[in-house]
Amino acid sequence: MRAEKQYLIAEVDNHLKKSDYVILANFTKVTVADTADLRKKLAAEKAEFHVVKNSSLRIAAKALGLPAFESALVGPTAIVMGGKNAAGVAKILKKFFEEKQKLELKVGVIDKKLVSAADLAKIADLPPFDALRSQFLGLLKSNAAAFVRVLDAKVKKDQPAAA
Repeated sequence: MRAEKQYLIAEVDNHLKKSDYVILANFTKVTVADTADLRKKLAAEKAEFHVVKNSSLRIAAKALGLPAFESALVGPTAIVMGGKNAAGVAKILKKFFEEKQKLELKVGVIDKKLVSAADLAKIADLPPFDALRSQFLGLLKSNAAAFVRVLDAKVKKDQPAAA
């Protein structure tokens, strides 16, 4: 293999190793100014946007044991990865598409599982992780409080009979 190809594959490999997710997108209609704007927005989540060759991505993904996304490697491909918040990145990409009507999502890989573009849109609609955590804790707290009230009512009901 030529040195240039090995370099490109190694570069894509380094990008893919930066996080436990990667989102593939078609960037056909995206201008340079739009790309700069998107990169700025993604920087808030410590994510990166890179244009890659499909053949280099195919080889690097196979070497890392990522699921096969051969059908998505058609046309120009950009990858988005980095940071720890895949849902936050999906949210940014969805908002960018809604604003600009550009950047079509192809597929994603999260924790080495293939995720469709439709599922990425659903993930983008989820509340932030901190909000989900607080909702879950609120649910646990409300159920625990209700349980304690039921026990208290039972004790109060049984006390007059015991007296």
